Amino acid sequence: MSASTTRLAYNEPGWLDTTAAWLLALLWILPLTYTLWTAFHPSAYSTRFALLSPLTLDNFFLAWGAAPFARYLLNTSLLVLLILGCQLVLGTLAAYAFARYVFPGKSILFSLVLVQLTIMPDILLVANYKTMAHVGLVDTLLSIGLPYFASAFAIFLLRQTFLGIPKELDEAAQVEGASAMQIMWRVYVPLAKPVYTAFALVSVSFHWNNFLWPLIITNSVGSRPLTVGLQLFSSTDQGVDWAIITAATLMTSAPLLIGFLLFQRQFVQSFMRAGIK
Repeated sequence: MSASTTRLAYNEPGWLDTTAAWLLALLWILPLTYTLWTAFHPSAYSTRFALLSPLTLDNFFLAWGAAPFARYLLNTSLLVLLILGCQLVLGTLAAYAFARYVFPGKSILFSLVLVQLTIMPDILLVANYKTMAHVGLVDTLLSIGLPYFASAFAIFLLRQTFLGIPKELDEAAQVEGASAMQIMWRVYVPLAKPVYTAFALVSVSFHWNNFLWPLIITNSVGSRPLTVGLQLFSSTDQGVDWAIITAATLMTSAPLLIGFLLFQRQFVQSFMRAGIK
């Protein structure tokens, strides 16, 4: 086999990968492109892609006035921050215990944590609803977030990261008189910042877009998040106006899109550094 043939054989998978990546990118961006087009054009142009069609912002004003989006946005922001904060605190404490302490039943408990990764949250909807009704938390932000406070994924990811930190750092900190909590806060947490960032991105994205559980557990405007509020625009009684629906969808997803565009480099670097060892 000649050198040119060998190079061609090695280059061919690269071209295939690039083509597949472009196709996937196009498939991903097509719905977003349609959403952008329809949201900024009158309803008559929802299915007419004329380059000279007029632009308008009326769809956004109509969508904003059709539902209390300000309240929905506040609820979603508080909910996401509440869940993320609890997940980071509980995940850090549990991961540190699994990584650095020896206690009876440690392997069994960690196996139970791993089992949670295989259970879909939708399976527990009925059980979770009964629990929230029993403690009187139905139709509250706390009831939406409580089932997600202890994240098995966060515990597993942080435990793997903590295991890769040299124990010599613990010993050096202990010589300086640091307690266990001080060692965790001043040694382990700073070294795991990329992992925290990567997990935060996954958690915020998931709970910002979560729909089924908030739909079931909430009944009033005071506790509904953005995703549940969007269902108001698909009411068959009032007809379906795709221009208003896409405008509302764009307002709902805009914070995540803007955050990704602003911190794209940090996002990619966090996931590259957060490899599981």
